[in-house]
Amino acid sequence: MTTRETHKAYVVAGVCCATEEGVLRKSLDGALGKGRYTFSLVTAELRVDAVVPEGDVLRGIRHAGFHGRPKTAIIPDESFVQRHGHALRTLVGAILTVAGFVAVHYAVTNPAGRFLLLAAIVVSGWEVFPKAVSALRNRALDMNVLMSLAVIGALAIDRWSEGAAVIVLFSVALMLETYSTSRARRAVQSLIALSPAQACVVREGAEVTVQASSIEPGDVVVIRPGERIPVDGLVIGGSSSVDQSTITGESVPVERSDGDAVYAGSLNERGALRVRATRRCEETTLAQIIHLIEEGEHERAPIQSFIDRFAAVYTPAVLGMAILVAVLPPLVMGASFVDWLYRALVLLVIACPCALVISTPVTLVSALANGARNGVLIKGGRHLEAMANIRAIAFDKTGTLTEGRLTVTDVVSLDSLSAGEILQIVSAMEHQSEHHLAAALLHEMHHRHLAYLHLRVDEFDAIPGRGIAATVNGTRYFVGNEDFGQERQFWSPAAREAAAKFVREGKTTMVLGVEGHALGIIALRDSLRAECRASLADLRAHGIAHLIMLSGDHDDAAARMAGEAGVREWFAHLLPQEKVDAIRRLKATHGDVAMVGDGINDAPALAAASVGIAMGAAGTDTALETADVVLMGDNLEKLPYLVALGRYAMRIIRQNIALALALKVIFLVLSVAGIATLWMAILADDGAALVVILNSLRVLTFRYSSN
Repeated sequence: MTTRETHKAYVVAGVCCATEEGVLRKSLDGALGKGRYTFSLVTAELRVDAVVPEGDVLRGIRHAGFHGRPKTAIIPDESFVQRHGHALRTLVGAILTVAGFVAVHYAVTNPAGRFLLLAAIVVSGWEVFPKAVSALRNRALDMNVLMSLAVIGALAIDRWSEGAAVIVLFSVALMLETYSTSRARRAVQSLIALSPAQACVVREGAEVTVQASSIEPGDVVVIRPGERIPVDGLVIGGSSSVDQSTITGESVPVERSDGDAVYAGSLNERGALRVRATRRCEETTLAQIIHLIEEGEHERAPIQSFIDRFAAVYTPAVLGMAILVAVLPPLVMGASFVDWLYRALVLLVIACPCALVISTPVTLVSALANGARNGVLIKGGRHLEAMANIRAIAFDKTGTLTEGRLTVTDVVSLDSLSAGEILQIVSAMEHQSEHHLAAALLHEMHHRHLAYLHLRVDEFDAIPGRGIAATVNGTRYFVGNEDFGQERQFWSPAAREAAAKFVREGKTTMVLGVEGHALGIIALRDSLRAECRASLADLRAHGIAHLIMLSGDHDDAAARMAGEAGVREWFAHLLPQEKVDAIRRLKATHGDVAMVGDGINDAPALAAASVGIAMGAAGTDTALETADVVLMGDNLEKLPYLVALGRYAMRIIRQNIALALALKVIFLVLSVAGIATLWMAILADDGAALVVILNSLRVLTFRYSSN
């Protein structure tokens, strides 16, 4: 992954809300320069260009009033007080506030009551006031500044009890927000815990326990029943059922034995396995999933960018309104300055857009984590938002709608070569190309007890979407489709007649020939996925009206498979570039279009689509890199889940925005009318932030059920 080499990650502690994030960004813009970093409020992760000195990064963080450390740094053990300092200060502040309120209310001694209230303000605002100073030093207006001004104003107009109540309630809200958002963070971090820290490996004939991070490709790892697999590798001994749900999202365990691939984080259920590692710990499929999720958290959805722009205008606008409310009525109407200053202080409290800004990132991170747990890797909030708006999906045929496992049904000789000789020559040529047809040919060769590796293949040349040419034992052969046969002049009337018969049966044909002469035809057939029709029906039930199949096959084979799948729109005989053109035409007709393919052969079409979705990509680096969304399991049933998850997440975000804006509008009116009090405003504003976060966390528990 190139990001690992070009960026360094840091953890920033103490950033509690979106306005504090703004302060951090201003400080980092000055220290590092714009565009040289990304920051995620939910995960508290700062990602900086690797060339930037660590000292500059840490100074920029400290200048904003926060604490930072490299993500890889060892975290020292913390005491109970250090871990729960905020909660303890909030508790002490609340007790002092109640005691001070009682003292003032019952007039025990006014100075004693004020002393208790002042102590409550100092204790509860222990972190708030220094952060406010840092924000002002960075020429930023954050919640700490607004709360500090509200408290100072309350003290100035002799509202000591309300001043203390504001800072204590604010501290409580920050504490609850921190605990709530950390739940979304833990949902992602829990994936890391799936890969065991230690592993049993075979060294010099003996089994020894080592750190999983020290395992190198080629090492033999022993996994006993009930243990999680620490590395990606191939089984070289034993057999067992393995729960791969952490990778593929499939709840049904799969049988694994010699030669089968297994993935780190999977659970070995009943038998002992010996696995030869194929990747280092930091390069496993699970590690790549975690890395791509973390990258996705930094990829902002369009709705998130809109909210951020709105918040940047909203806060100074309300602050300006508060100044006018405090100044104009006393000057113009001769109203009480104290009364209107108090109303202005209430406006200050609701000037912070915390609930509004936090409404989107927590929801998106929760959705990314939910998707990862279900075997769907979504590489950023903008792709999730796009999926919510998709009304047309294009499918590659082979390996997506079909099993992708062709079987040879017929071998017809058009010359003196026998069927076995035709298979041997074509298999030798296809083996060089590593084309998906090779597996079908090899299976047929094994079935017929034929060999081909003794044939010498030279001057190999592949023509994508058409065929291949190679010299086999000194003779130049061509293998390909009808277009390739006509182009290389080995397409004969006999070949046309034989191919036409197979085409009518919905089969795929490949013709073997030499210059000017056809030697034989091999017919192959693919089968529809078992879950295909039900999955497509679910998509239609979700309002995806246009389901389109794209195929490189001839018209008859494509039409037959489209009919079996229940797809009404299809395009056949498409080369890779023509699939890209088809996607562009579909986008012009239907708007946003998703493309589902294998992530390797369909990379150009995936890139051209509004959302590129790779299927069955467990362990496939190319698919992980290419697509916007990766279905780790080889199963179309995850596609309706993806659409439903995207729409559910967007619905939650809209609910959050509506709630946050409604409360802002209500308290804007109530504050100017003199009805709202300071403690009511802080309770409503921070309460809204908490409700928004809890509502967002519902996405973590989202479960899909088909219609």
